[in-house]
Amino acid sequence: MTKQTRIRASFLIAGVILFLTATSISGHILLNENLRLCIFLVPYLLMGFGSFEKIRDNLMEHTFFNEHFLMIIATVGAFGIGKYIEASMAMMLFQIGKIFENASVDRTKRMIADLINIRPDYATRKVRGKEYKVDPSSLKLYNRIVIKPGERIPVDAEVVSGVSMIDTKALTGETMPQNVCPGDKVYSGSINLTGVLEAKVIALYKESTVSRIMDMVEESQNHYSDSEQFITKFGKYYSFAAVILALSVMIIPPLSFAPGDGEIWLYRGLVVLVSACPIGIVMTTSVAFLGGIACAMKHGVLVKGGHYLEDLAKANTFIFDKTGTLTEGLFKVQEVKAVGMTEEELLAIAAHVEGYSNHPIAQSVRAAYNGRYDKTKVKKVHEEAGFGVSARYEDKRVHVGNKRMAEKYGVEIESVQTLGTVLYVIVNGSYAGYLVISDSVKKGARETLDILKEKYQSVLVMLTGDSRNAAVKVARELQMDYAYSSLMPDDKLSLVEEFMEMSGSSEKVVCVGDGINDAPILARADIGIAMGALGSSAAIEAADIVLLDDEPQRILEALQVAKETMRVVNQNLTYAIAIKAIVLLLSMTGYITIGNAVFADLVVMIISIINAAWIVKFSAEETMYKCEEVSE
Repeated sequence: MTKQTRIRASFLIAGVILFLTATSISGHILLNENLRLCIFLVPYLLMGFGSFEKIRDNLMEHTFFNEHFLMIIATVGAFGIGKYIEASMAMMLFQIGKIFENASVDRTKRMIADLINIRPDYATRKVRGKEYKVDPSSLKLYNRIVIKPGERIPVDAEVVSGVSMIDTKALTGETMPQNVCPGDKVYSGSINLTGVLEAKVIALYKESTVSRIMDMVEESQNHYSDSEQFITKFGKYYSFAAVILALSVMIIPPLSFAPGDGEIWLYRGLVVLVSACPIGIVMTTSVAFLGGIACAMKHGVLVKGGHYLEDLAKANTFIFDKTGTLTEGLFKVQEVKAVGMTEEELLAIAAHVEGYSNHPIAQSVRAAYNGRYDKTKVKKVHEEAGFGVSARYEDKRVHVGNKRMAEKYGVEIESVQTLGTVLYVIVNGSYAGYLVISDSVKKGARETLDILKEKYQSVLVMLTGDSRNAAVKVARELQMDYAYSSLMPDDKLSLVEEFMEMSGSSEKVVCVGDGINDAPILARADIGIAMGALGSSAAIEAADIVLLDDEPQRILEALQVAKETMRVVNQNLTYAIAIKAIVLLLSMTGYITIGNAVFADLVVMIISIINAAWIVKFSAEETMYKCEEVSE
């Protein structure tokens, strides 16, 4: 409970005690009207502290019509006609409901924060053989740190010495620890389980995984869905309409068919005002979306705002990048053919030129080269997106890339028919040979796509900069509906826009990727999903939803959470509107009191909060079971 909520609760408790005392006194002692007004007015003002404070804030923002305004007008009117107990009771129930709502929202937000409360308290820096405890934010690139068993990894780092098991559950949701050894990367927020590790810092604290995730989660709670925005706007106009309706109930009957019953219709108008309070309707969506965000986080899915859950529930087209998204991204050199030199020489040239790239294909080339890698032999490295890498190697101008690169430099090459990716090597303007690299489809990708197609009737699209043969192999294996190959980043963007134009107004296009070149389409799509919080920073920043590991079935879990959230939102709205309509009808016909009307709204809030709690506890085990079912 926040400090503000605690203060309001204190005023409410004091007011309730005085209200019960006043009720007891007035029931046993005959008091004159002025004294009776005073003993009920004090507890009323104490209990209504939160509403009066809210009205003050709204006046400063030049907004007037909301549930607090309606409640104050109605209860003040009730005081005016001598309904002191009913007015005080209505305010008491109203404030209990608001505190109940605020406590529920605070609890959900705290739950979200607790789920990702993985910021390390300290780091152990090693300087000239001595260890010092320092603030993680003070670490600089290439500083050496020591991570002991049980300690949380402070920043993203690369293991220099030691072997251990790492618990990444806080980041990825995976319970299975990972083995790490020298050369492996470890990410902030993970916990070292067994051995002592020495590592070098590869990312500053503010740029490390844990800080990025925390920032995104905090930001996610400030984004609102279309439903939430509509309900908020609706609440303002609705409150104004409620005032007009209440005034009509107060004025029209006494002036037409019920002369002489002015006080009765005045009271009914006040009951209409209370009945019309939109508190139950307004809160139905906000608590549901917060519950959805918390549930997604439990499943290793970071959603940056409630409106992305709403859009994801409407998704009908899923566009995937290939490398690192649908495939492992663990390439291996399967074939080397050299022209005018030995295969070892060709591999050495390619490995040195590709040595500055983090692309999985480049890493596979370096892995295949068994010789000594000498950085001093490589100069003027330039990576051209969609073509390849150019550099000067031992005074030779070298280009390593795809067929388009050869065409760009006007070099004639041989046509290679293979299902793998072909890297052509050009040395001093002459064709020097090629390397064939192949990848494999990720575990669970086929099952995930089968469920997207069969259960959700989704259209599946693959966009890749890879060769046609490599794209066709993966597309056929995964039974994609459409597959486009040899694409530049702007080509991908154009295709995404085409699919968005073809989709209906109630349908959404989802793009899934993990690389820097995927950032434009992740930002452009209705929903962008970044595969793996440990991947490209550009992709993560551009995406609306981040899967905290690279498992494709997380998409199904996110989709299920989104649909469950929208089911609860619609259910809450149905309950709220139905109850509100019945209560309004009864209030105009005189069958309920002010206290009854407030109690009905309290029931709506309780139903909404219970439903939201169900979302938080929602499990995606059924999805996993169906994945296994399909794979059989």
